[in-house]
Amino acid sequence: MKRPGKKNTRLRRFFRDISAHTPFTKMVLLLVGLWLIFSAGVFLAERGNPNAAITSYGEALYWGVAAFSTAGIADMPHSGLAQFIGGLWIVLGSVLFFGAIVATITGYFLRPLQRPHKKIIETIEYNLEQLNDLTVEELDLLRETIDTLIVHVEQLKEKQSLKENGKPKQQ
Repeated sequence: MKRPGKKNTRLRRFFRDISAHTPFTKMVLLLVGLWLIFSAGVFLAERGNPNAAITSYGEALYWGVAAFSTAGIADMPHSGLAQFIGGLWIVLGSVLFFGAIVATITGYFLRPLQRPHKKIIETIEYNLEQLNDLTVEELDLLRETIDTLIVHVEQLKEKQSLKENGKPKQQ
């Protein structure tokens, strides 16, 4: 039986990991900032046009989301400047939107391959939380692995001692 708060802890750890180790937060902030700026640009460029389909900043914001998310645009800007700004936004917004998704997923799944040595300890601690879910056979395998790790550490200490002192370490 799983503990009630276990899922929330994993979810929080996942979001903390995404936030700290992927470009997701920076990309979203950049995307939102550019969305606000480009939407304002389209609105201001359309403001004096009598045929303008975008007549308020709110409509420009909606247009901006529809444009970069490739959801389709019901109303197209009419002025040349608004079309230029809108076209630039469609390209930049799409690249940032889909780029943020791809970069986050890639960064998250490649992160274990790029971890510094100190992160190994965090991973072990996280996995130790799962001990209650292991079978007896899996626990025996874990014990054997730990025994091998201890032997390896002792061998490394012995080598280090030989390098430093020129003689074996006394026990």
